[in-house]
Amino acid sequence: MTKKYFGTDGIRGRVGKYPITPEFMLRLGYSAGRVLAASDWQLIKGERPVVLIGKDTRVSGYMLESALEAGLSAAGVDVLLSGPMPTPAVAYLIRALRLQAGIVISASHNPFEDNGVKFFSSDGCKLPDEIERKIESALSSPIKTMPSDQLGRAQRLQDATGRYIEFCKSTFPYHLDLRNLRIVVDCAHGAAYHIAGHVLHELGADVVTIGAQPNGLNINHECGATHCEALQEAVKKHNADLGIALDGDGDRLMMVDKKGVLFDGDQLIYIIAKHRQQKGLLMGGVVGTLMTNFAIENSLKKLNIPFLRANVGDRYVMALLKEKGWHLGGESSGHIICLDKHTTGDAIISALQVLYALQDSNKTLAEFMHGVKLYPQRLINIETPKSFDFTKNKTIKMIQQKAGADLGDKGRVLIRASGTEPLLRIMLEGESKQKINYWAEQIAEIVQTECT
Repeated sequence: MTKKYFGTDGIRGRVGKYPITPEFMLRLGYSAGRVLAASDWQLIKGERPVVLIGKDTRVSGYMLESALEAGLSAAGVDVLLSGPMPTPAVAYLIRALRLQAGIVISASHNPFEDNGVKFFSSDGCKLPDEIERKIESALSSPIKTMPSDQLGRAQRLQDATGRYIEFCKSTFPYHLDLRNLRIVVDCAHGAAYHIAGHVLHELGADVVTIGAQPNGLNINHECGATHCEALQEAVKKHNADLGIALDGDGDRLMMVDKKGVLFDGDQLIYIIAKHRQQKGLLMGGVVGTLMTNFAIENSLKKLNIPFLRANVGDRYVMALLKEKGWHLGGESSGHIICLDKHTTGDAIISALQVLYALQDSNKTLAEFMHGVKLYPQRLINIETPKSFDFTKNKTIKMIQQKAGADLGDKGRVLIRASGTEPLLRIMLEGESKQKINYWAEQIAEIVQTECT
C-alpha cells in the first residue's frame, strides 16, 4: 500500500492546511497509540505503553503537541513531554528510558509556517514503512476512547536537557578537550538553543552562541545550517577558530573555518572517514546519496575507502548502512550518521566527531580537505503542485537528456521531487561551471512552464 501522508521524513506541511491541523493530529495520536499498543512489547501486566513527545521551537508546536497528547491518552497510552528538544535527543531518550516509542513535532529546516511529525521506535530509529502504513490504515477507524481507568496519563520529563548533554559529551574522547578553541555555534533559533553551547563549553571550548533566542517565529530564518552567512560573519567578528551551524531540529550540520569558508556535509563526512581510517576506527566504507559530490567519491576511493550511493533521505542512507554493516554515511545537506555513536543523524555528535579529528591530528578543516576540489554544482528548487509528475512529462525528459548528452561523462543531471516540501529539485554537477549553470537555468525554465 502506498503511503498517503508519510513522506521520507514523517508527515510535513503548512500549519492549518490538512493534514497539519489539530483535528488530524488528534486522530493521528489515537491511531498511532492503538497501533503501538498492539505491538509485542512484553509489558508487565496492567502496565501501559509510554510515548515521549518532543518538539522544536515553532509556535504551532503547542497546538500539535496537545492534540497528539489527547489522541494517545484516548488510546490508553501514557505520554512524557520533553518540551523543545532536538530530534536526535528524543531518539536517545527513548532508548535511555526504555520507552516504547517517541514523536518529534518538527519541520526540521523548513520555515516556521510549516510543521510536521516524525515517529521513532523503541530502538531509537525511525519507524519502518510497514508500521507507518498500519498507522495510516488505522486513521480511517473512529476514535473509541478507552474506559476512564484505562486512559493514558501525561507528565513532564525532568532533566531531559541534562541527560542529553551528558550523552553528547560521552561521544568525545576523554583524553581530549576543546580548551584551545573559540567556537561560534548557530542554533538556528531551534530545538538545540539551550543545549549545543553547553556541550561545547563543558568540553572546554570558549563558546559564542548565536541563533539562540527562539520566539516561535524565527526558527531557521536567515540563520542555521540552511543560511550560514550569519555564522560566517560571526566567526570573523569574534576571531573564532571555527563555527558550527545546526538546523531547527538539530540533525543537520555545517561548519565554517576561521577564514569564513563553509564546509558542507560531504566534506565533513570525508574528514571523519579519513581520520577514522588513520586511527583504524573506520568500519567498512561510507554511504552517500545521489547528491554527494563526485569529488568526495573519487577522493574516498583514492584512500581505498568503499563508497556507495543511496537515494536522497537519511532513512535510505540508514538502510544501506545497516545492510552493509557500516557506520558512517550522510548527505551534503548536513545529515551525518555515525552509527557507532547514535541510532540517527545528530548534528552535535557529528560536530564532535569532526572536532575529534581536528584536535587529534592538530589540523584545520582546510588542511584535512587539501587536494580535494569539489565539482561545481547548481541546485534550483521549483515549487510545483503535489499532483505534478515530472517523470511523465516528455518536454522535461527531453531537456534533461539534452543536458546530459552535452555534459557527457564530465557531469550529470539529477531531477527529483523533494520528500519534505512541495518542490522539484534540479541539480547539475560537472567540470564546467558555465555549462551546468546554463543547463540548470534552461531546465528550471521549462519545469516552471510545464507545471503551471
